[in-house]
Order: sequence, then structure tokens, then C-alpha cells
Amino acid sequence: MNRLKLTDVLVTILVGLVFGVIMKFWDDLYTAIKPVLPTARQLVYGMWFMAGPFAFLLMRKPGTALLASVAGAALSAFIGHGIQVLVYGFVQGLAAELLFAAFRYKRHNLVVAGLAGIMSCLGSFLLDLYYGYADLEPWALVVKYSLRTVSAFLFTGVFAYYLVKALEATKVTRLIRPVPKEEYEQLKR
Repeated sequence: MNRLKLTDVLVTILVGLVFGVIMKFWDDLYTAIKPVLPTARQLVYGMWFMAGPFAFLLMRKPGTALLASVAGAALSAFIGHGIQVLVYGFVQGLAAELLFAAFRYKRHNLVVAGLAGIMSCLGSFLLDLYYGYADLEPWALVVKYSLRTVSAFLFTGVFAYYLVKALEATKVTRLIRPVPKEEYEQLKR
């Protein structure tokens, strides 16, 4: 796997910043549905885990999951969500990055991307425990984080994977990474 070039870093940061904007609007949606779906809203929580895995699927280089996640969180922190969001972005991005590293950055499929989202969710859960946000009855804790785990897999695995696949079909990704035919065949599996 190649090291990041300046253009890779800039594209990855841009991806993270786009997700930072999306997260701002997603936060508004998440807050709006709270009165109607107080528990089920955890099923949309996975969007906050998506920046890192999406960036890795797009760029396919080490460090992109962490960098994109931190960039998105930095924008979110800058627009008023506080420095704690930056800590979450770092931990979530690092968790996804570690999962991709475990596969030696050679697997770019739906399952691996979904597992990266689940790892981000785990990192978020550990921070929630540290900050006291997970101070719930055991049954409520299981329900809340089980729904978040499902959401993490759906957003970072299914949605991010098919979004990148759609971008690849338009050939726009060739501007940032030449794709060998072998990788196209992997996408069909």
C-alpha cells in the first residue's frame, strides 16, 4: 500500500469536511426524531461512524479513515459541538483504521467496511462509558448499543460501500486512484 501523497491528504480532508457538514444536518434530524422515536433513533446513529470507512473505501490507503474522521469531527467541533466531538472523531477513526490495518488494507468489501463501523461504534461506546453517557440500566444499554451497532454496519458497510461502488461506476474515482481490473472484479462479489 502506498503512502499518502499531498493530494490524497487533501481529498481525504475534503471528504471528512463534507461529512462534517452532513453530520451537522444529521444532528438536527437526530434531535428532531427524539420525541417520536426515542429509542429507535439509534438506528440512524451510524452516520456519525461513516466518514472514516467511506474515505478508506474511496482512497484505499492507510491513514485515510482516521484523517477523514478527525477532519469531520474538527468541523463539527468548530461549528459549536465542542472539543469532545474531536475526541470522538479521533477514537472512531482510529478504531476503523485498526480494523482496516488488521486486514492489511487489502480488503475493501462491504463486510470489512461494516466491521470498521462496528469498531467505530465500540470506540464510541468506550468513550460514552468514560464520560458517563452510558450510565443506563443493563437492558437499556444492550438495546441502545445493539441498535447503534446495526446502524453502524448499515451506514458504514452497506451504504458507504454502495456509494463508493456508484462513484466507481461513473469512473470519477479514477481521478484520485487508478483502479485495476482485479479490484473491479472484487466489487462484483
